[in-house]
Order: sequence, then C-alpha cells, then structure tokens
Amino acid sequence: MNIQKQNGFTLIELVVVIIILGILAVTAAPKFINLQGDARASTLQGMKGSIQSANSLVFAKAAINGKETLATADWAADADDGVDIGTGTPAVTNFGYLQGLQAELENAMDVTFNIGTSATSNILTTDNNADWTIFVDTGVATIWQADAPATCRFTYTQSAAEGALPTYSDMPEATDC
Repeated sequence: MNIQKQNGFTLIELVVVIIILGILAVTAAPKFINLQGDARASTLQGMKGSIQSANSLVFAKAAINGKETLATADWAADADDGVDIGTGTPAVTNFGYLQGLQAELENAMDVTFNIGTSATSNILTTDNNADWTIFVDTGVATIWQADAPATCRFTYTQSAAEGALPTYSDMPEATDC
C-alpha cells in the first residue's frame, strides 16, 4: 500500500484564511490608517502656511512704504487707506502684519470663509458655502476646515506690538482631525 503524505493547504483552508484576513483588514485597518485625519491635518497646515506667506508679503509691502510701525488705529490719521497688496482693496495692517479679521485674511489670500458662532462650535453665523470657517475674537482668528471636528483647528493672533510677530497656535495631530 502506497500512503501519500499531504503537502500544503487545501483550497478550502486557503479561502478561509483569506476571508479571515479580509475581515481583520476591514475592522482593524481604519484604526491604524487615519486617511481623513491625515488629509485634514495636512490641509490645515497648508492654510497656516498660506497665512504665513501672505503675512510675509504684506509686511514687506508695508516696510517698503514705511508703514510697518502703524497700529490699526493709526491708519485713520494716515493719508493712505492701507497697504496696497494688489487686490484692489488695501490691507489695513497692524504693525505691518494682517489683522486677525475675516475681511483682512480673505483679501490677502483670495479665500472665502464661513463665519462660526464660536471657536469651538461648528455652528455657523454665516454660511458662504466655503471650504473654510473662521471665528474672530479681538484680533484672534480661529480657522478650521468646514465640517472638521472641534479639535482640528488653529488660531492666528495678530501682532500685538511694533516689532512683534503674529503668533500661530500649534497644529493639531492627525488623530485630532
């Protein structure tokens, strides 16, 4: 009698293992791969970079015109209406940098914001059907992507004094977005 020893897997065993791996992939992968959070965090970082770049350009224009020492309140006594940044609407800067106001940021960056009711809520005061939302409170602009969680936002604080740079909050982690 010739007895053959079985080598390898049967087709049924292989199918069962593939099904189990598929179930594990569907349930476990989203916990390890946070694609939406990564995308939101990266986009938010891009918005922060855009504001920083716009601020650099606006400050350069203000410095060229000798207006980098003017506070927002000083523009009323100045002959100019603000710093010409090439958009048709002058930027009324605060010590040469953009104010933490919706209109100033929209003007400098050619973006439209929805207006939020608070820095921690996704409820809108004004819905402009925009991709970004802003809430402004005394020179501090909180900015987030539309429909992002309350933990996925950053703040821009306008310059507080001559020679002081505007400040930006730390960026949230992808897991917060």
